[in-house]
Amino acid sequence: MMAESGGAGDSRTGFNKYACACAIVASMISIIFGYDTGVMSGAMIFIKEDLKISDEQVEVLAGILNLCALIGSLSAGRTSDYIGRRYTIVLASIIFLIGAVLMGYSPNYAVLMVGRCTAGIGVGFALLIAPVYSAEISSPSTRGFLTSLPEFCISLGILLGYVSNYFFAKLTLKLGWRMMLGIAAIPSLALAFGILKMPESPRWLVLQGRLEDAQKILLQICNSKEEAEIRFRDIKTAAGIDDKCTQQVTNNPQNTGGKGVWKEIFLRPSPTVRWILLAAIGIHFFQHATGIEAVVLYSPRIFKQAGVKDKNKLLLATIGVGLTKTVFILVATFFLDRIGRRKLLLTSLGGMVMALTALGFGLTVAERSGEKLLWALVLSIAATYIFIAFYSIGLGPMTWVYSTEIFPLRLRAQGMSLCVAVNRIMNATVSMSFLSISKAITIGGSFFMFGGVAVIAWLFFFFLYPETKGRSLEEIELLFSKNSSRLRKEGLEFQPKSNGNM
Repeated sequence: MMAESGGAGDSRTGFNKYACACAIVASMISIIFGYDTGVMSGAMIFIKEDLKISDEQVEVLAGILNLCALIGSLSAGRTSDYIGRRYTIVLASIIFLIGAVLMGYSPNYAVLMVGRCTAGIGVGFALLIAPVYSAEISSPSTRGFLTSLPEFCISLGILLGYVSNYFFAKLTLKLGWRMMLGIAAIPSLALAFGILKMPESPRWLVLQGRLEDAQKILLQICNSKEEAEIRFRDIKTAAGIDDKCTQQVTNNPQNTGGKGVWKEIFLRPSPTVRWILLAAIGIHFFQHATGIEAVVLYSPRIFKQAGVKDKNKLLLATIGVGLTKTVFILVATFFLDRIGRRKLLLTSLGGMVMALTALGFGLTVAERSGEKLLWALVLSIAATYIFIAFYSIGLGPMTWVYSTEIFPLRLRAQGMSLCVAVNRIMNATVSMSFLSISKAITIGGSFFMFGGVAVIAWLFFFFLYPETKGRSLEEIELLFSKNSSRLRKEGLEFQPKSNGNM
């Protein structure tokens, strides 16, 4: 099982263009989700004015997407185990298409909510399947880059949503926000057809016993026949198939269509699975508990509180948030496989703590002064951008990279569905309660609170997260076993075994 981390020559570290292209296409579903998130931040300004809804209804509209994503996420794991990773992406695209059409048409708040709920189910599918597919087709040396693409695409989608806000805001009130929401139907339709040109995940095929099909795809996504054979052998071993098996199709005892996975996770978890589950759920919990949704979704309100009053300037400042997030996540994708997951994650949290503290201070001063203070305005805007930058180089992409790669093959899809469910619950909790919390403890106090949570997150990651850089998916499970406890106490720095090629 260790063979995949070394010994295959320089081809092991080469960049496979076909695998990259597959990951990019799969990640396109994340752009649609990101667009839905970003566009709503500006669309809410016009929806509230047009439909005459209250702040409470705005909160529900913002957060319902994530609550409905629970339905999608909890069913997506079993669905992808049953119909495959590729057709699950197709299904997610169709659900997004229906949701976008309903929101673009919506004559009233009720229809808008139905469309938003439908899109939310698509979100649950998209958040699970894009990183799982990307992780399963990538090699150890490029997995960090390829698995972080969905998070980059989410950020790109958010940025496109902000840009859409700015340009469609120039239309009439009734048409503008409907165009903002409805235009997402176009890429959803294109992706539903485009995804059919992609190969299935070779790991899923092996789990189904379709060894010949898996081997053909591995030859396409690997840089040499030797690399493909090594990865094929390791995947068969992880799937419970004899690595010497040469049959084209075989009955795999582990192919249960996803049955029994929940029992293994909840009722009979081994110490290794328990640690993996804690680490995976923990990173998804802290991704939103540290306040990113408050900044992304309510950035116009934050800037307004800081002193920016003009509506166009608010939207332009919000575009800056999306641009910062996209640029820094793109930067992070190139360092995940070089610097490693753990160092970037801890650096990210440290910067977020400082930025949240500065943002809380700036907004508190701006609120209590009763007049516009230029330095408080500059501090608040700068702290917002710095927070987004530090989040984007670590916690943002790392959540999906780390949680996807640490689950064993038999548990990956449904384990990730549980993680996505936690992710969406926290997202909904923050987005639906931020305005109420801000009224109770002030908007500045809210960000002091998020800063405190970020400190706890830093400690959690420091003590529980081993380095996974350069390890094969089949090998990573060993990092979480009892045999690794001694190394864990020495600092959690696990270096891949290598012959010098990594």
